[in-house]
Amino acid sequence: MSPVHSTTFAVLEIGPQPYSVAPILSARVGIASLADEPVHAIALRAQVRIQPSRRRYTDEEGAGLTDLFGARDRWRDTQRSFLWMHCATMVPGFSGGAEVDMPMPCTYDFEVTGSKYLHALRDGAVPLLFLFSGTVFIKGSNGFAIQQIPWDREDAFDMPVSVWRDLMAAHFPNTGWVRLHRDTLDALAAYKSGHGLLGFDEAVTRLLAGSEEVP
Repeated sequence: MSPVHSTTFAVLEIGPQPYSVAPILSARVGIASLADEPVHAIALRAQVRIQPSRRRYTDEEGAGLTDLFGARDRWRDTQRSFLWMHCATMVPGFSGGAEVDMPMPCTYDFEVTGSKYLHALRDGAVPLLFLFSGTVFIKGSNGFAIQQIPWDREDAFDMPVSVWRDLMAAHFPNTGWVRLHRDTLDALAAYKSGHGLLGFDEAVTRLLAGSEEVP
């Protein structure tokens, strides 16, 4: 088993990654090495989890979280930490300390638990927990030596909800994504064409209006 390396990590800030085609956040991670020898490189990974019990929710937010956690009187038992994403980056060599940007690819798919949770939030912060892992490359007596990042390296970070909302508004202005079964999509397309409608949004709007008229 490879020895562990005495590195620590802290998330300094999170913001949108500029000029990206897909929605990607960027976490600025500060790294400190307690060892004397310089670090040649780090293959850094992070599991990013959401810890919903670390914040309060308005009634409007609570209604949007019913699918995830049930009624409020059950939240003590149902609000468990859950995985949002895995991310990774390569850290170039440094001595003592460094900062690196770790890309965090995001999705607006409402079938994904993280997207459902984030869509329900209106204000405040998203309670995140970064669990770091990876491989540290240092110079050894016969070339390079490999050490592992200890499994207890983690850092909590409260990301403003506005960061995620602004990211999605930039990539999907005033829109969202809903995954449909192929048969449902075919039926919706047939309904749209049969009624001379211009788009799927108009078709769904008419279907919803019709369902409200049914007693």
